Amino acid sequence: MKSLLTTKKLTIINFMIVLYFALIFLINYYKIDLVILGVFREMLTIPFLIAQVVFLVIGIKFTLKNSKNFLLLFSLLALGICAVITIGSFF
Repeated sequence: MKSLLTTKKLTIINFMIVLYFALIFLINYYKIDLVILGVFREMLTIPFLIAQVVFLVIGIKFTLKNSKNFLLLFSLLALGICAVITIGSFF
């Protein structure tokens, strides 16, 4: 049975999570106040927070077991930094 998670899929997911939080930061920085953006931000923030931690753990385990692709390592590093900043903003 082929694995459902490949290096390419994991890299894309990691970059999508980092991009989401970067967009949230830019929306707050430039004070863009649109109702539809606020609705999507409220609906997606908690699932992305959970996904951030889950995919960081999955990515580390995947990297230790399988090949060490440069782009995957870079996406894991970016996701780790994003997780530290995001979770650190609560304290």
